[in-house]
Amino acid sequence: MDRRTERDYWLEQAMAQWEVPLLRTCYLLLRDTALAEDAVQETFVKAWRFYDGYRKEASEKTWLMRIAVNTCRDLQRSKWFIHIDRRVNMDDLPESAVPFELPDDTVTNAILSLPTALRQVITLRYFQSLTVQEVAEVLHVSRRTVHYRLDKAERYLKSSLEEWYNDR
Repeated sequence: MDRRTERDYWLEQAMAQWEVPLLRTCYLLLRDTALAEDAVQETFVKAWRFYDGYRKEASEKTWLMRIAVNTCRDLQRSKWFIHIDRRVNMDDLPESAVPFELPDDTVTNAILSLPTALRQVITLRYFQSLTVQEVAEVLHVSRRTVHYRLDKAERYLKSSLEEWYNDR
């Protein structure tokens, strides 16, 4: 007798569709492959547990990204997080859902060096293609705050990548 529920079938579908984008987002936020994998697993556990409470007011992607970002925040707040070596190895980055090649890893390293709040908006807006409204929903901030953070991050990236860009 099959005891699986609609929630179980939904979880399988959601994992197949959203695991890689969530893993990439968590990695960019946490800068650690193992922590990112743990965060994605915890995201799916939380989503499965609270599936009945999902009101479908936001898209499934937005809902899962919100859970993932909050899970990453929880991990970053833990006391042992500050003792972890979070240097980034570019070979550890999860595969992108959309093929994209850069001549080197300068841009990615510049994004990873952004403060957390700025890295979050850049990751969600440009790596996950969420709208400004969806980014605001995921981060529990206003659209104005998202625009401000995007502008600030873009100015920082422009200044830090100016020499790299001009060398091209």
